[in-house]
Amino acid sequence: MRILVLGGDGYLGWPTALHLSARNHDVGVVDNFARRLYDCEMGVDSLVPIRQLQRRVTTWKEVSGHTVQPFIGDLTDEVFVEETIREFAPEAIVHFAEQRSAPYSMIDRKHAVYTQVNNVVGTLNLLYAIAEIDPSIHLVKLGTMGEYGTPNIDIEEGFIEITHKGRTDILPYPKQPGSFYHLSKVHDSHNIHFACRIWGLRSTDLNQGIVYGQETPETMLHRDLRTRFDYDGVFGTVLNRFAVQAAVGYPLTVYGKGGQTRGMLDIRDTLACVELACVNPPEPGEYRVFNQFTESFSVIDLAEWTAKIAGGDVTIDNVPDPRVEKEEHYYNAVATQLPALGLKPHFLEDATIEVLIETAKQHKDRVEFDAIRPTVNWRSTKSQVSVAKGAAGD
Repeated sequence: MRILVLGGDGYLGWPTALHLSARNHDVGVVDNFARRLYDCEMGVDSLVPIRQLQRRVTTWKEVSGHTVQPFIGDLTDEVFVEETIREFAPEAIVHFAEQRSAPYSMIDRKHAVYTQVNNVVGTLNLLYAIAEIDPSIHLVKLGTMGEYGTPNIDIEEGFIEITHKGRTDILPYPKQPGSFYHLSKVHDSHNIHFACRIWGLRSTDLNQGIVYGQETPETMLHRDLRTRFDYDGVFGTVLNRFAVQAAVGYPLTVYGKGGQTRGMLDIRDTLACVELACVNPPEPGEYRVFNQFTESFSVIDLAEWTAKIAGGDVTIDNVPDPRVEKEEHYYNAVATQLPALGLKPHFLEDATIEVLIETAKQHKDRVEFDAIRPTVNWRSTKSQVSVAKGAAGD
């Protein structure tokens, strides 16, 4: 297939592009390098050094013989979006190109507005371009399990059957997003669903859990192909943060009681899920939702597991929860459609956490301690975000 990966320079976008290319799909990548600019703004770099996109593309061709075609531009520029789709003529578009951090969206008004404009407007431009150029293009959009929140009932896969006053219907599952970032994803979902209904587009919304890991078979072929490893309090995901904290002897920062439970998956499963969605497209006019995770863990369980594997004097620090969320809650989410398509998941185990900790130890000289603790307070309209000093260069 011809597959265009939006956000193809990012943590998941880059290894996804390599994964698809290695399987003989014709791949293009789109990026505006906004994620690298966030590093400059926050004053903290990827723990694992990453190369510029042009060098990555060149190295990939040298080591694999496959070509990935880069397009540099912004999805909020409708002319760029249309020109790129016309030139590359994709059969499927994988959409990672959004500001992905909940804490970043909660820093202040400016960051909340930027997140929503960037994410929602970019996706709207994309929907219009697909409708006007080629409605048969399959949009595979990265959503998030965070759209659902933590309801006191089972989380179904996108839709729920409801009986009310004697009448029954199947409706989109109620959303309880926990940040302006998650709200932008909900807006995306509604816009995409609407576009499928009125224009006959077809789309798969991948409501993804928290991703852990940094290595894939393709990124391990050469150091120029590595993807980023975020550990800071704004962009670092929970297990990556714990691995780095354990590696440098910093207390593992658990928010509140740590009973927050989330669906999670290995980075290699993200790539597999995206390809499964691409090669098994929905019908024209169909909007479908896949819950994309393999296991669920509480934050405190992850912290205790990491501390046990790290050994030594690793401690756990229960810090005040900067977010407005339930610290203990019911969580049972359904995820059946991707396994039905053939997903063979990787499960979190001791060896996985050991690899994360070892990776962190190899690059511990790049750790900026000022960036580790949470600095964004959901209860404030203006957070004082700590900016690390002397962050290592790319």
